[in-house]
Amino acid sequence: MRGITITYKYSGNEEDWQTAVSDFIAAIDSDPEVVGKFTYQVATADDNETRFHWGRWDSAETLAHVQSQKYFNTFAGKVRDFAGGTPSATGHDILHKTNGW
Repeated sequence: MRGITITYKYSGNEEDWQTAVSDFIAAIDSDPEVVGKFTYQVATADDNETRFHWGRWDSAETLAHVQSQKYFNTFAGKVRDFAGGTPSATGHDILHKTNGW
């Protein structure tokens, strides 16, 4: 399993950010091609500015499908806007995890 961690600071309109994240996650949850194959989680740090995004997927094909969707391209553009440029992104292999993660 592969994953990515994305981080950036955002102190703009919280409602705009929340809506963008909710719309993206709803689109993933509604895409029958990625159910059980691609997951996404988002958090805000205690400073209320630092944002974390974690994506996980089972294969290069799943990632390619997600990246080819309009919902992905729309959200990626919004994240760049929220971050004021390219956010920090680190890809990684998932080696160990608890149940339910």
